[in-house]
Amino acid sequence: MMKELNPTITCQDGFTMSVQGSEYNYSTPREDNPPNGYTHVECGFPSSTPVTSALLDYAECGGNTEYTKTVYPYTPVEVVQAELDAHGGIATGCLPGRG
Repeated sequence: MMKELNPTITCQDGFTMSVQGSEYNYSTPREDNPPNGYTHVECGFPSSTPVTSALLDYAECGGNTEYTKTVYPYTPVEVVQAELDAHGGIATGCLPGRG
């Protein structure tokens, strides 16, 4: 049975993004509910183009400008947190493994 998806994260300024970690996602470790959490997660489909260049570097959109219509595989949690912080922090939701 597949792990339930992590709810979409919404930031203080309204920015939203899917952030997932499981055996079926591009995450490290690639397992459900790892005891020590995730070091890398899969992000996807942000509501607007990310503002941090570090997150943009992980986009699978192949250099075009479709940053809101793509996945960001194996993104370090610190890079994701920096993007969320740039949008005022998390209003609702949480990073996977951080309940």
